[in-house]
Amino acid sequence: MPAELLSADLLPLAFALVAAVLFAVGDQFQYLGVRSLDSRSGTMISIVTSTLCFWLLAPVLLDPALLTQVGILVFAVIGVFRPALSANLSVAGVRHLGPTLSSTLASTSPLFGTALGILWLGETLNWQTALGTAGIVGSIVVLSRRRGGVAADWPVWALALPIGAAAIRSLAHVLSKIGMVTVPDPYIAGLVSFTVSAAVLLTGQAMRRQRPRVLGSRSAVLCFVGSGVAMALAITALNQALLIGDIVVVVPVVSASPVFTMLLSIVVFRRERVSGRLVAAVCVVVPSVIVIALGR
Repeated sequence: MPAELLSADLLPLAFALVAAVLFAVGDQFQYLGVRSLDSRSGTMISIVTSTLCFWLLAPVLLDPALLTQVGILVFAVIGVFRPALSANLSVAGVRHLGPTLSSTLASTSPLFGTALGILWLGETLNWQTALGTAGIVGSIVVLSRRRGGVAADWPVWALALPIGAAAIRSLAHVLSKIGMVTVPDPYIAGLVSFTVSAAVLLTGQAMRRQRPRVLGSRSAVLCFVGSGVAMALAITALNQALLIGDIVVVVPVVSASPVFTMLLSIVVFRRERVSGRLVAAVCVVVPSVIVIALGR
């Protein structure tokens, strides 16, 4: 295989891997922030920070000519529900479940991506995809079991939070791929979607009667600012991977973020309790999404 072809094949995986690491960093910042600030306000801070990051780079990266293309409307539609809705679900999941468990369940996004491919694009279900799906579903079942009948330290319904975020993100991945057909610019894709999301969140915040208690939680605000910076970088890397690679290859690699989340929890933050059940779930989910990718 020529060196040029090898590099072209590995480049999407490299960008996806960078995105996975950055998403894991963002998860850890969110976990630190939600301890003293409600998830809705934290999400708003994070998304507004990401939006500001994109606009600060506009003088260098923005190509105004691309703003007249049809794909811009696709990015705007994405912004209505991602990251506004998906981030709210994700942060709420981190608050109730912790960063490792939440990101592990969020790694079910390849399952939803495969479902969209089958139902929307008419793709077929092969044995590799079926095996990977079974592994993911089995992990969710293991995580939701209550050991010895003793109540877990998180409610079962909270499992739906990161799973719902995963479903929304999968839809956004597909739409981003479609939008970048006419607007092949990962930066603009992030700029438009985050700007729309920020507008949605700020409008909703203005309509709330109870203002967020931000002034008393400066450390939490800084954590969500850090999460926003990490998210902006992660989305840009992810969009670049989607532009030059296939969804069925990129999304499973990005879903490896629980591995990095766990490593950060153990080595850097040293704050999360890692149980054998949790480790087993991560060890099953990650290979399962890889099997799905190989089967495609």
